[in-house]
Amino acid sequence: MNSRTISISLALVFAMGLFTFSSGTAEENLRVGVFEVDASPPVGSALAYDPTKGIQTPLSCRGIVIAGSGEPIVMVAVDWIGISNSGQTVFKEAIAGAVGTDLNRVVVHTLHQHDAPRCDFDAEVLIAEHGISGAGFDPDFARGVAENAATAARVALADAQEVTHLGTGTGIVEKVASNRRILGPDGKVLHTRYTATKNETVRAFPAGTIDPELKMITFWSGEKAIVALTYYATHPQSYYRTGLANPDFPGLARNAREAATGIPHIHFNGAGGNIGAGKWNDGARENRQVLANRVAAGMEKALAATAKTPIRAEDVEWGIEPVLLPVGKHLVASELEAKIKNKVETPGARFGAAKALVWLQRCEAGDTIPITCLTLKDARILHMPGELFVEYQLAGQKLREDLFVAMAAYGDYAPGYIGTEIAYGQGGYETSERASRVEPGVEKVLTEAVAKLLDR
Repeated sequence: MNSRTISISLALVFAMGLFTFSSGTAEENLRVGVFEVDASPPVGSALAYDPTKGIQTPLSCRGIVIAGSGEPIVMVAVDWIGISNSGQTVFKEAIAGAVGTDLNRVVVHTLHQHDAPRCDFDAEVLIAEHGISGAGFDPDFARGVAENAATAARVALADAQEVTHLGTGTGIVEKVASNRRILGPDGKVLHTRYTATKNETVRAFPAGTIDPELKMITFWSGEKAIVALTYYATHPQSYYRTGLANPDFPGLARNAREAATGIPHIHFNGAGGNIGAGKWNDGARENRQVLANRVAAGMEKALAATAKTPIRAEDVEWGIEPVLLPVGKHLVASELEAKIKNKVETPGARFGAAKALVWLQRCEAGDTIPITCLTLKDARILHMPGELFVEYQLAGQKLREDLFVAMAAYGDYAPGYIGTEIAYGQGGYETSERASRVEPGVEKVLTEAVAKLLDR
């Protein structure tokens, strides 16, 4: 390369604004890119519980790419019920390859809507061997979404805007979250208050242990907000089993605030495994918009309460703690294999057995799940697997009351519900063998990982 070529190359770098100089050394600017692709399934393909009849409101796969602090960091939120096992791997590999980063610097979460698809390619392979391919989800469609997301992430990285400020704010969400597990005098679960509860007596119990705060993190370029990330813990169902794909009330709230503000919004479900809207929702159709309005109001409050502070690339860190979760002792390979082969079982049940078998095999092979934490100055975002109980979120915040701590759950969906140790002795649906694929010792494993990440 001659001197003229070097001069031209440097001129292009300066013109693109990729680097600034301080004290005679080059330092890459902190930049953020945002992307969104459609994630609505084709008609006839499987939703979580029914075939897709149509699209009521489009589903989306949204993400943010953070550049300038080491290899790019990508955080993705999808309007699906769950992405597990190699579903996670396919999304992460596609996106990591597209932006040139390490697999462990990509996180993929779902919002857990129920009129929405699942995704688990390992389980699909197992059931395809028995002639019921597509019983759990449409694999070609799901791969297409992953590929489209990867392409969009690459474009977002190229178009990323320089970040000057970080914003953090909270807003109380009124009359949405309530604890699903109502304990009796004996300390056992007396009632499960599902997300749509018609029984007035069960609805009348107190809201119980929840996190009423919606947390918002915003990235700014001067006075312009580039993107808003929001975190709120609750099951997202108002009603479902319609056959019409839709993002339910959190998605409607997100869409409404994005339209009202012009700021791209990416919403993450917090540790809402034992939280739902059941106290405030009897399943009436009109309640979907009522609940959406209440979440949107919390988002509006969080934006209004946002405090901005300058941020630089050196204020951003990515922490990883790999964990091996204790697999549920009720999972027995021979029994799961028999269920997969049993033609009397429904295709959905056979797909569920395949997911559980893959999870069991992963745990027995020592396959860890990365728990990750994004540091943004005094803000922390924890990324967690499964349908996590809200106690994990509250405990993380309690550990570091000096920090702004947000949590995204519903990462790798394979473990199912993840309760606290005491919850497994209390009974109830969430910690039953049907719902949870881990053992009570999971609390110690996860809380130790969170503590290490927050102490960095």
